[in-house]
Amino acid sequence: MYEMLSGLLSVVIAITSVGSIASANNKSNHIEANTKQEEKIIENEYESFGKTFVRLLADRNYIKAVEIFDSNMKKMIPEDKLKEAWEGLTSQVGGLKKQLSTKLEIQKQLTKVVVTCEFEKAMVDISVVFTSDKQITGLGFTPTNIPPKQEQVKVNNDLYYEEEVTIGKGEWKLPGTLSIPKKGSSFPVVVLVHGSGPQDRDSTIGPNKPFADLAKGLASKGIAVLRYEKRTMEHASKFTSIANNITVKEETIDDALAAVAMLRNRKEINKNRIFVVGHSLGGMLVPRIGKEDKNIKGFVVIAGPTRPFEDLILEQMTYLSSLDGKVTQEEKEYLENVKVQVAMVKKNLSKDTPSSKLPLGVPANYWIDLKGYNPAVVAKTLDKPMLVLQGERDYQVTMKDFTLWKKALSSTKKATFKSYKDLNHLFLKGEGKPNPEEYMTAGHIDSAVINDIVNWINVQK
Repeated sequence: MYEMLSGLLSVVIAITSVGSIASANNKSNHIEANTKQEEKIIENEYESFGKTFVRLLADRNYIKAVEIFDSNMKKMIPEDKLKEAWEGLTSQVGGLKKQLSTKLEIQKQLTKVVVTCEFEKAMVDISVVFTSDKQITGLGFTPTNIPPKQEQVKVNNDLYYEEEVTIGKGEWKLPGTLSIPKKGSSFPVVVLVHGSGPQDRDSTIGPNKPFADLAKGLASKGIAVLRYEKRTMEHASKFTSIANNITVKEETIDDALAAVAMLRNRKEINKNRIFVVGHSLGGMLVPRIGKEDKNIKGFVVIAGPTRPFEDLILEQMTYLSSLDGKVTQEEKEYLENVKVQVAMVKKNLSKDTPSSKLPLGVPANYWIDLKGYNPAVVAKTLDKPMLVLQGERDYQVTMKDFTLWKKALSSTKKATFKSYKDLNHLFLKGEGKPNPEEYMTAGHIDSAVINDIVNWINVQK
């Protein structure tokens, strides 16, 4: 759910928190006091604007809300698309109960106000980014980082170390972390490829960090791991300006290939044993990554869809709407609108189709790029070792997709398949009917998953 929620529609502008603006050291105490007072007034003003905007959303006053957008945001998220985003959110986390707190992050000419909100089913941070003339230039919805309630998985940090690295060059370069075992040399290595939406290197969702779990677990067992900030997170503002032209190539594939290329120049790494591990959208795209770089040793697909992306969106939204045992009139109308958008992708799609008529507000070029792509069929043509893993409690990418992977690849004799009865989309344990709320309970990737990946890689010589 939260991957879809924070997908390409969310024009989140990442701003580094640099605190409040300091007064010049050479000013008198009187001027310094006045300056601080003025800054506090300005900060309070932005916080008030952020809270007011959230109230407009809660009141469904989309016309007034869009009036605050700058020209670029008005093109990206017009009134109907803002309505769809907010009602898509509330259909999953319930109505807004109250605003709990605000936080400011200031850098150069932009000010981000993070309004932490309590909804009926979850806590969500609503990030509202303002220009210096108090227009909104960025908006995003993300689950809050709730303090962990479960004991941390114990990993022996004495067995590996971590190094900050850079992936790619030029305007799209990305910061990353390379986890390297301490004992041995010429290590096999895994590149972790994210799911959809803006994500950090740990693939953080609420209090959970599945990519950090994988990195620590694999590195503790002799396998190096590279994880990095996703381009849509690190360079969100740039993506806003080119959003109508992006595809999965710019979103995901180019950076995965750059990560692989960087690892081939590392002395600690066995360049003949580089593996790509993709989660969700990342798993869906590993066959395309493999087509671009034929020297990658093998692939691991974790909860990777094989069916068209638009079908999964409709399936997810339908499932979530029925979780409480009833579908309201508002939910029915929302689902009917999604069905119309899905039909548009399948039948009447062209480069000129407005994003407002397409699922999640994702531009036409993105859908055109994915049209006709069957990951499992493409994977079969690669003739590469592949491990396909699936949680049986996953409602986002289901056992239907797992079955399609098996049907396409079983005859190759190079594919291995395993599903896990109690695991969800994040490969965390749970019970009962799967739902989005369990993503807000702190947990860790099951150790059996890490062991299965380790054992599979160790036989790929």
